[in-house]
Amino acid sequence: MHATPTDPLDVETFAQPVQQHRFVAAMERIAASRAPGALTRVYISVPPRTRSSEKWQSRLTQITEALPAGVEVLHYENIFGGERAYDWEGIADELDGLVVVGRAKRPGSRVYFLGPTARHELRSLIARKPVLIYSHNLGLIPVIDCKSQVLDHDDAPRLKLTAPKRWQRDTATLNAALNALKPAGAERTAAAGHLAHPFATPPW
Repeated sequence: MHATPTDPLDVETFAQPVQQHRFVAAMERIAASRAPGALTRVYISVPPRTRSSEKWQSRLTQITEALPAGVEVLHYENIFGGERAYDWEGIADELDGLVVVGRAKRPGSRVYFLGPTARHELRSLIARKPVLIYSHNLGLIPVIDCKSQVLDHDDAPRLKLTAPKRWQRDTATLNAALNALKPAGAERTAAAGHLAHPFATPPW
């Protein structure tokens, strides 16, 4: 993590090297196991207040452009709009990845807060699919590289995620996660192995 003696948050990642290695290996297995011609679907989890913001469409465009070309981008409006009620369990197993958009502590902050719905969505996929957080300033960051803290609340726990101060977009974890989300080309071959839980679920 390479923290400085004076600032423990001044790091490139909050993950330990062994965690990064396991994550990259899991992402590589996911990418290799995708059947030729298979599409990929990523759900963008966004708080209602952000969805109603006039800046949301431009933010959605930025997220879409940060993902691999050809990914089918899903979100609340194009899945649960109209007469279909919110049903996360009904779509979670059909997803190939998740991007969460948290509430920033303040403009330009590296600290983000997820409500109980986003936390539940994250927890349901974090042990078996690529899960990233989108930062307006830093772009996409694998959640494994962030510092996490559960915040108690009267109705349900929230999750606080802190992005690394020295985050770099060319990291092995981000490259592996994005590669795992690429729609399979004809040259891809399936790899044997059970991928239900390629790495452990953190206690968030």
